[in-house]
Amino acid sequence: MSTTDHTTVRGTHAGRRAPADCTGGVYGSMLAASVVIGAGTLGSFPRLELVLLLLLTGLAFWAAHVHAQLFGSRLAKEALDRHVVFHACREEWPIVKAAVPPALAVAVSPLLGLDVQGALWLALSVAVAGQVGWAMAAARRAGASWRLVAATATVNLLLGLLIISFKVFLKH
Repeated sequence: MSTTDHTTVRGTHAGRRAPADCTGGVYGSMLAASVVIGAGTLGSFPRLELVLLLLLTGLAFWAAHVHAQLFGSRLAKEALDRHVVFHACREEWPIVKAAVPPALAVAVSPLLGLDVQGALWLALSVAVAGQVGWAMAAARRAGASWRLVAATATVNLLLGLLIISFKVFLKH
């Protein structure tokens, strides 16, 4: 890289940490909601199993996204070194972070007196709320107007409600 060309991945500047991309959090939240739906259709299971399933699925998808980012079109444009790998890992980390709140919801559900179905609904609600929150954060970080932030929140809430309707449909 020359001294005049300090741009790296996605237009960030060398030596300056790029703000986190929240879009991975939206994806990770939808993924977590889908995991909860899938686990809920399998019948009764230990809560620890769902907590681990949420976290491990988030990690597996994070690794897949990092791999895709590193070995996709990027290789043709820049050398693969530890800084590039670290950047890709950090950029995709919101996918894992989005799995944590639903997993925590399942973990604390016995303290709230919830049975397994209650834990599933709590985790699903937390995942959908996270999806909306991550979408709003992504829009704000992109410089969107409050009107566009509200629109993306609405769209993500509708997508979350669609996922919830799958749970209702699969139970009947």
